[in-house]
Amino acid sequence: MQWYLVHTKPRQEKSALENLVRQGYECYLPTLLTEKILIRTVTLNAEPFFPRYLFIKLGSGHSSKSWAPIRSTTGVNRLVSFGSEPARVDARLVELLRVNEALHHRQPKRLFNAGDRVQVTSGPFNGVEGIYQMTNGERRAMVLIEIMSKPVPLAVAPAILRKMQ
Repeated sequence: MQWYLVHTKPRQEKSALENLVRQGYECYLPTLLTEKILIRTVTLNAEPFFPRYLFIKLGSGHSSKSWAPIRSTTGVNRLVSFGSEPARVDARLVELLRVNEALHHRQPKRLFNAGDRVQVTSGPFNGVEGIYQMTNGERRAMVLIEIMSKPVPLAVAPAILRKMQ
């Protein structure tokens, strides 16, 4: 059994994974947990680490599962090949990706980090710049803004913040 690479249709990695697994193939889609703003709330999303690609484990003997159904699977574009040979992926790389993914899932990629310069994009403080401090337990962002030459904490929804460059 050897790992290979499947090229998927745009934004159909999860669909391809589900359909291949349903057909009995062993597959792996590395993901990265990131914070996203959806409908004015911050949510955690599992984004593909390599957009449009996933790994599939296949055998090459007569007793192995047929490779033919892979191309016609919903969400799959093709099996990545160099010439007529499918591209093999070292099993150690797949294992390293799994370990790396487990680390990142414990500490998701945050929209804002303490010390980031941010700007409020709506409400009474629209346009005011500040320094991001933290997200409190009520899913509000604590931002330090300057009022009359003094830093003042301000609690706002993270959805109305924009990171400054």
